[in-house]
Amino acid sequence: MRILILSIAALFCVSTYAKKVKLPEKKEVLAAMELANHYFITQHPDAGAPTFVKKKRPSNLWTRGVYFEGLVALTDIERVLQAPKYEDNAQYLYSWASYHEWIPRNGIKTRDADDYCCCQAYLSMYLNGLTQSYIPTMQCMDNLLRTRESIGDWTWIDAIQMGLPVLTKLSLVKAKEGDEAFNRYAQHGWKMYHHTRDVLAGGLFNKEEGLWWRDKDFIPPYKEPNGKNCYWSRGNGWVYAALVRAMQDIMDIPDYDEFLEEYKGDFVKMSEALRACQRKDFFWNVSLHDDSNYGGKELTGTSLFIYGMAWGIRHNILDRKIYLPIVANTWKAMVKDCLHKNGFLGYVQGTGKQPSDSQPVTYDSEPDFDDFGLGCFLLAGSEVYQLSEK
Repeated sequence: MRILILSIAALFCVSTYAKKVKLPEKKEVLAAMELANHYFITQHPDAGAPTFVKKKRPSNLWTRGVYFEGLVALTDIERVLQAPKYEDNAQYLYSWASYHEWIPRNGIKTRDADDYCCCQAYLSMYLNGLTQSYIPTMQCMDNLLRTRESIGDWTWIDAIQMGLPVLTKLSLVKAKEGDEAFNRYAQHGWKMYHHTRDVLAGGLFNKEEGLWWRDKDFIPPYKEPNGKNCYWSRGNGWVYAALVRAMQDIMDIPDYDEFLEEYKGDFVKMSEALRACQRKDFFWNVSLHDDSNYGGKELTGTSLFIYGMAWGIRHNILDRKIYLPIVANTWKAMVKDCLHKNGFLGYVQGTGKQPSDSQPVTYDSEPDFDDFGLGCFLLAGSEVYQLSEK
C-alpha cells in the first residue's frame, strides 16, 4: 500500500510540474535561432565558398549539409511569418544549393552517406518550391538501389542521419508526383537501417539499454573507464534525429505507414534511455553512461535529443507530462549557457567519433567545423518553436 501511495504521489508531482513548466514564447525561440544563424552567415557570407579545416573542402560536405537542414527548418518558420529575415536566409540557402548544382559531394555515383547528406536540404527546397530539380539526388539514390551491397554501407551510426532521411524524403517527393513505385526508396532506406541496427557486427543498437554503439569498434569488450558501455552522445543524437525525419516523411505520405511502427518503437526506446541519463543541469554528457569520461555540458547531442523529444510530444508519441519539462528546461539551459550575445555557440564538441575527441569542450572553445553544431541547434529550436503555444 505504501508503494502504491508513493507511486500515485510521484505521478501527481510529475503532472503538476509539467503544468508549471512553460516553454519560452515563440518570438523568444525564433530570436535565439536567428541570432545564432546571423553570426554564422556574417562569418561565411559566400554560401558556396569551400571550407578550410586542415584542407580545402567543398561546402556541400556533411557538416554544412547538417547546417542547411537547420536553415531549412528556420526558413520554414520565417516563411509562414513573413519574417524580415526570410528573404535573405532563403537566398543564402538557394545560393549554396545552386552553386553545387544540386549535386552530392563527389558526384551522383557516391555511396558515402557523408557525401549525400546535403541532399536532404536539396529535397526540402524542392518540396518548398525553391528549386525545380532534384534529378542529381534521384540519380545518386538510384545508384544505391542498383547496388545490392549498398545495404551494408552504413557502418557507423552517424550515416543513418546523413542517409536515411534522403531516401524517405525522396519517396515523399515521388509520392507527391504520383509515382506508383514511390516507396522503393523508403524500402531501401529501411533495409540499410535494419542492417546497421541488427546485422552489422551483430547489430549496433543495444535493444536492452536503448542506445547505440557508434560503430563495431565500440561493441563490448570495449568499455568506458567506469566499466559501462560506450554510448557517444552525438552519435545517438544522429540516429534519434534520423528517426524523427524518416517518420515525418512517412507520415506526410497519404495512406502509407510502411516501417513506421518499427521506427517508432526504436524512437520510444531511445527516448526512455535518454531521459534516464540526462544531467541535472539539463544537458547530456558526451559519454551517456560515464560522466567521468569528459563529462560536462555539450550542445550538439543535447540539441538533437531535444529536437526529437519536442517532435515526439507534438505527434503524441511521447508523454507530454514527462517530456515537456525536459524540453522546456533544456532549451532554456542551452540558450542561457551556450548562446553568446553575438550569436556564437559554446559547448560544441567538434568532429570525431567518441567522447575524447575534440576536447576540451567549453563555453569559449571553437570547434573545428562551426556549421553542424548550429544546424543541430536550429533543428531543436524549430521543434521547440512549434511546440510553444504562443
